[in-house]
Amino acid sequence: MAGNSDPLTPRAKLAVTAGKAVAAASRAAGRGSGSVIGGKVALRLDPDLLARLAQHLDVVLVSATNGKTTTTRLIAEALRAAGPVVSNALGANMPAGITSALAGGSESKFGVIEVDEKYLAGVARDTSPKCIALLNLSRDQLDRAAETRMLAENWREGLAGSKAVVVANCDDPLVVWAASSSPNVVWVAAGQMWKDDAWSCPSCGGVMQRPGDDWFCGECGFRRPTPSWVLSGDHVLDPHGSAWPIHLQLPGRANKANAASSAAVAAVFGVPPQVALERMYQVQAVAGRYDVVQFQGRDLRLLLAKNPAGWLETFSLIDPPPTPVVLSVNARGADGTDTSWLWDVDYTRLTGHPIFVVGDRKLDLAVRLEVANQHFQVCENLDEAVQAAPPGRIEVIANYTAFQDLRRRVGN
Repeated sequence: MAGNSDPLTPRAKLAVTAGKAVAAASRAAGRGSGSVIGGKVALRLDPDLLARLAQHLDVVLVSATNGKTTTTRLIAEALRAAGPVVSNALGANMPAGITSALAGGSESKFGVIEVDEKYLAGVARDTSPKCIALLNLSRDQLDRAAETRMLAENWREGLAGSKAVVVANCDDPLVVWAASSSPNVVWVAAGQMWKDDAWSCPSCGGVMQRPGDDWFCGECGFRRPTPSWVLSGDHVLDPHGSAWPIHLQLPGRANKANAASSAAVAAVFGVPPQVALERMYQVQAVAGRYDVVQFQGRDLRLLLAKNPAGWLETFSLIDPPPTPVVLSVNARGADGTDTSWLWDVDYTRLTGHPIFVVGDRKLDLAVRLEVANQHFQVCENLDEAVQAAPPGRIEVIANYTAFQDLRRRVGN
């Protein structure tokens, strides 16, 4: 391998150039950012390219079912206090998208990378990360992803013996079990609202006991580790017991949890909590999420929720009734084609809100809302829903491709 002054071989340079050219052509043709197709071409030309591009970087990997794009953004902002950062900020989180992102960061010191849960072990092998953040695991894309315990097992095996500092949420038993194979773990008490994927012990299958915020298995003794970082209301407590205020422009408890984990990651790289948290305040929206946009003379707040755990967190941050709510669900390839997860979401939390239903699978959602005794109206599209909604700001909650459709429609 080439020396440190120029870690890229001629073949790797050719791969990077070709990938960028293909990505530019894809953008010019109006087919999105081009990062995935560009990365695929580059990796075809040099299968070791990801490892080569990561060589000169201090790499952080972020993986979870929910919150990884936002947390990646918060960590990137925090680490900019210590040097230039390259990141896959738009969420292309499989090897091709990650390769594309790193190809643009030759002058960077840090690589902050969001990784799809299924690819974490492979990307960790290629990038030799200094730090890996594991936030949560819950059911998602039932047709594509294995059940959550199998994902946890893949993480556990893939991270065994890793030299990385693993920053892990001690309130999620699946994450704890996955992280426990690593020799160097920093535990963060970030909370866990959704518990329906962790009632049985991932270690032995026994029934989990959950007194208060604690948890343990009564059969094998697997239990919640003692955290060194703790989210406590609007503060994060560091390992010395100092409380640092969390001021975010992003709403909700889940984002405070993301900020607490991000502060723990920043500390691994020597960025103090106060500096890290102050920088996180700059983040207003993440790839359109949480944006308030003007559309047809109304304020719409765009919220992304892709699975039961995500919908639960999102319901907790919407304005109280009678704020109108538009729900949009698709079931295209990127969403997962199985919509049975809708039955795992507690829609009774929307009682009192006027509800408007759009999206490819609006009828699936309508049946679910009917069973939950909710008052709703099925609409042909967003325009119709907005016209039918009573006055006031409208909360718009959508899953992945439905969210992209809505952003295009409102010009965001």
